[in-house]
Amino acid sequence: MKYVVVLGDGMADEPLAELQNRTPLMAADTPCMDLLAVKSEVGLAYTIPEGMKPGSDTANLSVLGYNPRKYYTGRSPLEALSIGVDMKAADIALRCNLVTLSEEEVPYESRTILDHSSGEIETEDAAILLEAVKKELENDIYKFYVGTSYRHLTIWDKGRVTDLVPPHDILGRVIGEYLPEEQALREMMKKSYAILNNHPVNLKRKEKGLHKANSLWFWGAGTRPALDSFEEKNHKKGAMISAVDLLKGIAVGAGMKVIEVPGANGTLHTNYEGKAMAAVKVLLEDHYDFAYVHVEAPDEMGHQGNIRNKIISIENLDQRVIQVIMQEMQKAGAEYRMLIMPDHPTPIRCRTHTSDPVPYLLYDSTDSMMREKTHEDEVKNAWKFNEADAKLSGNVVKEGYTIIDKLFER
Repeated sequence: MKYVVVLGDGMADEPLAELQNRTPLMAADTPCMDLLAVKSEVGLAYTIPEGMKPGSDTANLSVLGYNPRKYYTGRSPLEALSIGVDMKAADIALRCNLVTLSEEEVPYESRTILDHSSGEIETEDAAILLEAVKKELENDIYKFYVGTSYRHLTIWDKGRVTDLVPPHDILGRVIGEYLPEEQALREMMKKSYAILNNHPVNLKRKEKGLHKANSLWFWGAGTRPALDSFEEKNHKKGAMISAVDLLKGIAVGAGMKVIEVPGANGTLHTNYEGKAMAAVKVLLEDHYDFAYVHVEAPDEMGHQGNIRNKIISIENLDQRVIQVIMQEMQKAGAEYRMLIMPDHPTPIRCRTHTSDPVPYLLYDSTDSMMREKTHEDEVKNAWKFNEADAKLSGNVVKEGYTIIDKLFER
């Protein structure tokens, strides 16, 4: 038996007037997921423990079977694992976004945050900009490391965990009241604007109609993580397929294989088929038991407030990832169980994460009752894979970190 999780980051949403009171998942053309839904267990899962902040860090830990209350030490330390930074016990890791701030002639504190991702800046441009920051700001206390796209890392020697606001939570707002209380962090952010706003890379970006990456933004502080081995915990050899350092870092910490897919970039235009085929290969040719396929695009489109592209990202997940995996596994005659779900909602309404439960779909290729449902059964259980039908099903997973037990039939 092979096991697959297909994770559409931020895919869940809320009903929208623009979609005739449907969610993007309801409005999307998803023939593969809808076909599976009538043959599968559909329900709701609470992936964010009560009182914890909703994020891809806590939520993906849950889906992978790690109770965030026990294992979570911050987002950035997980990304540090992916980048290959060996944190000391006294180090604090910070996520260091390259963001877009407004350019009017006002003090830094009076600027507005326009884009948390600088137009999903390419890593090549971001690396040049971060190098300019390093030359001016790096010292024995603060070290900067290049990540992917707009997502980078700062290590603070003998620092302290401090409450910092994620930039995607305050899009369109004046930044003053959300800046760090720690004076050194605030000053580095202010200086970064002077370094970056008129950098040649950003001037070229502006000429092309792209958002400038004109400021650092620190958030996600945490200490060195310690995850139990995924294989020892589950008796399954696992692999991670993602373009995002956070997910790769979780995999590194859990001792899972990290698979790099050319063209996988965490955007709407990622290499969907490449991710699907990487999962098939690691399961069937490399003889792994478990593959986790993470697709970032729905989350990014939610943060951008782009309804049309969020729908497209969901349709791509359905037809260019899930369908490909199913076809290839069927062609090989392989027996498998597949869990399809978001990690958390990223509603268009607020353009950030919420803690609401998410729909899940659990399919078993070997369940003869699932494969041979009569027409009457299909009508009686005619769920589609969306938030509303998942709620109607009555199936609820209260502790999100236990959903992997359903996948593994424990």
